[in-house]
Amino acid sequence: MWLYLAVLLGLYYLLHWYRERQVVSHLQDKFVFITGCDSGFGNQLARQLDLRGLRVLAGCLTEQGAEQLRNQTSDRLQTVILDVTKTESIAAATEWVKERVGDRGLWGLVNNAGIFHSHGYAEWIKIETYRDTLRVNLIGVIEVTLSMLPLVRKAQGRIVNVSSILGRIAFFGAVYSCSKYGVEAFSDILRRELQHFGVKVSMVEPGYFRTAMTDWQKFSEIMKQIWKETPAHIKETYGQKFFDAYHDLMKQGLLSCSTNLNLVTDCMEHALTSVHPCTRYSAGWDAQFFFVPLSYLPTSLADYILTRSWPKPAQAV
Repeated sequence: MWLYLAVLLGLYYLLHWYRERQVVSHLQDKFVFITGCDSGFGNQLARQLDLRGLRVLAGCLTEQGAEQLRNQTSDRLQTVILDVTKTESIAAATEWVKERVGDRGLWGLVNNAGIFHSHGYAEWIKIETYRDTLRVNLIGVIEVTLSMLPLVRKAQGRIVNVSSILGRIAFFGAVYSCSKYGVEAFSDILRRELQHFGVKVSMVEPGYFRTAMTDWQKFSEIMKQIWKETPAHIKETYGQKFFDAYHDLMKQGLLSCSTNLNLVTDCMEHALTSVHPCTRYSAGWDAQFFFVPLSYLPTSLADYILTRSWPKPAQAV
């Protein structure tokens, strides 16, 4: 009995291994558009796909970022300035992409551009910060996707949306987590609605990684500024000791971030080049072996594990 189960399990994993390693043909003829290529995951992915021979179309927020990327890659890679919060910028980028892909369509769209401005507890953050984050991380993803979708559908291509482990289980960064839960929902809807057009949709959910977004020096400065601007009655509720302890807790977490961005970009590459891409990719050991399993636990138990080391506010009951 156990032998049969072991054989069946082995055959299942062998088949899974084989399916995952089947690669799409004629990759050198396929165009991939990536947002947020100035730095971080987008920059790394653009260089990685360029080395593999794909035709990379890189959206950068700044000309400086675009120039630096061009200097690091082959002549195949092309850049365009893109601000995902501006409709006219998205429309112009879409026309630019359309001119380059022609009748072949756009094989891959990677929605990578994002910001993190949730440097503290939910009620410390100004409502303008909530709006700005959602404009980039969620509305930007939706608008870019809808604008590029006819080109992706023509190629029966791929959409890869960069979410976060905070889109799977939210425990800090209120508005950032909200935006990533939105990306997860939008991606699920797209995957189901587009299945009859041959378009495949994947999500990449990174854990903690060292990028400009998680740079501790910058993070700390912004966090202290947010606390300084927090209304007095809210600061009294938490207390300075609470902030100092929470600040140290964030420092421990961010200084332990992985520096191996390939753990994320390899997932993106697989989603774009595999015949059988995954629906979700949990990138990083912390995501795979801590946060994802944690998300399946009863909520009360997950709450305890996540918050047991948190400091207590001054006016806690």
